Amino acid sequence: MVDRYLWGKVERISPEAPVPVVDISREENRLGGAANVALNLRALGAAPVLCGAIGADAEGESFCQLLHTHHFDDSLLLHTPERRTTVKVRIIGNQQQMLRVDKEDRSYLSSLQRQEVLKLLAPRLQEFDALVFQDYDKGFLHPTFIAEVMQLAQQHGLPVVVDPKFQHFWAYAHCQLFKPNLKELNEALNLRLQKNELEALARAVAQLRSRMPHRHTLVTLSEAGMLLLDEHMQPLHLPAHYRQITDVSGAGDTVLSLMALGMAAGFSPAQSMYFANLAGGLVCEEVGVVPVNRHKLVAEAERVQQANLRTE
Repeated sequence: MVDRYLWGKVERISPEAPVPVVDISREENRLGGAANVALNLRALGAAPVLCGAIGADAEGESFCQLLHTHHFDDSLLLHTPERRTTVKVRIIGNQQQMLRVDKEDRSYLSSLQRQEVLKLLAPRLQEFDALVFQDYDKGFLHPTFIAEVMQLAQQHGLPVVVDPKFQHFWAYAHCQLFKPNLKELNEALNLRLQKNELEALARAVAQLRSRMPHRHTLVTLSEAGMLLLDEHMQPLHLPAHYRQITDVSGAGDTVLSLMALGMAAGFSPAQSMYFANLAGGLVCEEVGVVPVNRHKLVAEAERVQQANLRTE
């Protein structure tokens, strides 16, 4: 999807309604959604390949131009005139997000279109070290398509990392890592758990795994950090790594990217989680959806290590 930003200043309230008037001074398009995951992976030194669908429209052209600017492989993208390209428009006033407007078509691809995507994807899987599902519930991921891709990944021995949405929450059995946030976990299990109820959250994950077996579970808890339960159901909680929160947009993409890259590189889930937590905090210091590059991440890890040594 395309993330479009309208940047400006707010100096008055509208006489027409009790809303701020944003005087726009700059417009910017960025790669969003699963493409932001790819941006994060690229910034960390990986070579991601995007698989998805865009419309044959002006927004789709903008998306492709952005892909080419960042030197991404676009050979697994389906271009279809039957749907519009998803665009999220964020209006930023005085460095704060004032409003978001979504333009999208969330209907499923046709069966024929899904088969076309599979024909593109299947012969390429042997090139990859991991497969990432970033499910934004925009119509590209259909239960049948998910099952077919999961089966192909299993045949190739690829670890599968998943960031789910509610509609397909239960479609990812036997993935390597399942990363719901607290809201998604509560909705799926019809619970009302709070961020600090770590023991209850661990029990909820056990319930989740009994219904949908998978290897590792990472529950993101916003400002309360994240909770990992490994394949042995051993819990590990990390408090959120924040210095200054400016905008939480894209933090989930960043965490998913670090977990996927770490596990593809052979790191343990706990090791991957440590760096994911650092990166998730760093991205919240920026306005808008932005990737965290490896140099900034390494510098932050060194800073934290030095700070910990001083307090020991």
